[in-house]
This record gives sequence, C-alpha cells and structure tokens, in this order.
Amino acid sequence: MESALVNFDRHAIGFVKRVAIPFARFVLFLVFFYFGALKLFHLSPADPLVASLLDKTMPFIPFGSFNIFLGLFEMTIGVLFLIPGGIARLTFLLLVAQMSTTFLPLVMLPGMTWYSPGVPTLEGQYIIKNLVIIALAMGIVAHLHPFKYKNLKK
Repeated sequence: MESALVNFDRHAIGFVKRVAIPFARFVLFLVFFYFGALKLFHLSPADPLVASLLDKTMPFIPFGSFNIFLGLFEMTIGVLFLIPGGIARLTFLLLVAQMSTTFLPLVMLPGMTWYSPGVPTLEGQYIIKNLVIIALAMGIVAHLHPFKYKNLKK
C-alpha cells in the first residue's frame, strides 16, 4: 500500500502538470499587458530608462510616440500568449525581439543599471530578472508539438 506522502506527491505533480502551461500563459499575458498599459498612460517606472536608451540609440524618434508603440507592442505580446497552439511560436519571436532590447541598458546605460561591477541598481535587477520571463516563455514553446512535414507542404 502506498504511503499518504507518495499518493499526495503523485496528485500534486499531476495537478501542476495540468495547470503549469495555462498558468504560465496567463502570467505572461498579465505582465506584458499590464506593463504595456502603464506605458500608454505614462505611468511606467521604466519610462526614464526607456527615454534615456531611446535618446542614445534613436534620438530622432519622439519618446511619446515610441512609448505608445512599445506599450501596444507589449500588450499585443500579452494577448497573444492567451492564444493556445502554434501562435506561441510567433509570440515567442516577438518576445525575444522585445526582450533583446531590454538588456541594452546594462551595456549602454551603466550609470543607471549598475552601482558597481556586478552590483545592479534596482533598474538593473529588473532587467536581469527578465531572464525568468524568457525561461518561462521557453517552457511554453518546449511543450509545443513540432510541425508535421505533410502539413507544411500545402
């Protein structure tokens, strides 16, 4: 006869397996949609960092217009995470594009992101924690079924 601990463990793991991907999708939706919406209303605490990076990389683009575009782009990524299936491939590519720019301040704006070598500011920590978002999105993609060749020939 199985122990109560083994039985509980089996049920707990089974539950987590059923809810992990839907929960991950919801959490990514929530983070991207919410943070994107904050940008639309000029309430994002990341605005000074984004403005400084934009000024260094593309000073010819007005911050207000760029921030609205960025907010809508992030909100779109969030909504796309709610759609199950093959759209996750596209969503992941959009996330990678967005996330690749979020790491730029670590190199281009060291005064805002590092107190000293290896000691990030709050902004730097916020950026480094984006690795968790990437890992979560990779987990979703890892659970997709590969395309079948016969479906691609059409």
